[in-house]
Amino acid sequence: MNAEELKTRTKQFALRVMTLIDALPNTIKGRVVANQLMKAATSVGANYRAACRGRSQAEFVSKLSIVLEESDECCYWLELIMEGGLIPATEVSELYREADEITAIMTASHKTAQKNR
Repeated sequence: MNAEELKTRTKQFALRVMTLIDALPNTIKGRVVANQLMKAATSVGANYRAACRGRSQAEFVSKLSIVLEESDECCYWLELIMEGGLIPATEVSELYREADEITAIMTASHKTAQKNR
C-alpha cells in the first residue's frame, strides 16, 4: 500500500467513525466516548498526512509515532463501545478490525522508518 492509498484509507476510517459516533447514545458515557473517539480517529489521518510532508526522517518517525498511538487509542474506544453495550458489537466489529489493521500497518511502518533512520 502506497502513501496515497494510506491517506485515503485513514480518511475513510475517520469518516466511518463519524457515522458511528452519530449512532452513540446521547448520555454522559456516549458523549465522552464520542468525543475521545472523534479526536483519535481524525488525528490518525491528519498526522499521517503530516508525516508524509515531514522535512526529515526524524520528523517522519515522530509523526508516525503519533499516528500509531492514535490508531491504537481508536481500538480502545471501539472496545469500550462494544464491551460497554453502547452499540452492538456486530455493528462495530468491522470498524474495529479496520482500526486494528491500521495500527498494524503503522507499527510496521514505524519499525521500518526507525531502522532506516
